[in-house]
Amino acid sequence: MTPQEILDILEKEFPDADSELYFEDNFQLLIAVTLSAQATDVAVNKVTPALFKAYPDAFSMAKASVKDIESYIRTLGLYRNKARFLLETSQMLVSDYDGIVPDTYTDLIRLPGVGRKTANVVLAVGFKKPAIAVDTHVDRVAKRLGFANENDSVLEVEKKLMHIFEAKDWAKAHYLLLLFGRYHSTARNQSDAYVLLEALKEKHQL
Repeated sequence: MTPQEILDILEKEFPDADSELYFEDNFQLLIAVTLSAQATDVAVNKVTPALFKAYPDAFSMAKASVKDIESYIRTLGLYRNKARFLLETSQMLVSDYDGIVPDTYTDLIRLPGVGRKTANVVLAVGFKKPAIAVDTHVDRVAKRLGFANENDSVLEVEKKLMHIFEAKDWAKAHYLLLLFGRYHSTARNQSDAYVLLEALKEKHQL
């Protein structure tokens, strides 16, 4: 089964593959992805409506206090650190980028709490630039499919996926592999990933 065949199967299973986070602009996307570290999208989506109503942009959030932000995200893991990151990120966006989320990897990772995965999600989803983000689901699936070795780092997995898939498919591959890992090849489901894919292939009569 080729990498392209895998994407074709997963596209049938997830025809609307996209971020499951709620956001209306790149600032909200950046904040939501930052909050999603060690938290489910469902949990993040429960807190962001009120958070974004109170602080719809970098300028308003930059004026908040850490305690103010904490009160909106208290149900999330690591909420104290995340509140500090959100405040410091908003302040840097205002001071260095006129309140606008930058569109380069180098600038994005300057922001407090923004790592490689978050930067790549913002680039791919927010700016439609070729980027492939590796989270726990993508990392697990890539290794189960033999795209990467079991002891590869996140960066090594990312580089191998970028080599396997065409640049135009990087963002799509991220979400398809992520959803496959979230709903089929889960951490608890030790079934062979290719057996799971064959079942989906049969399901969709491919």
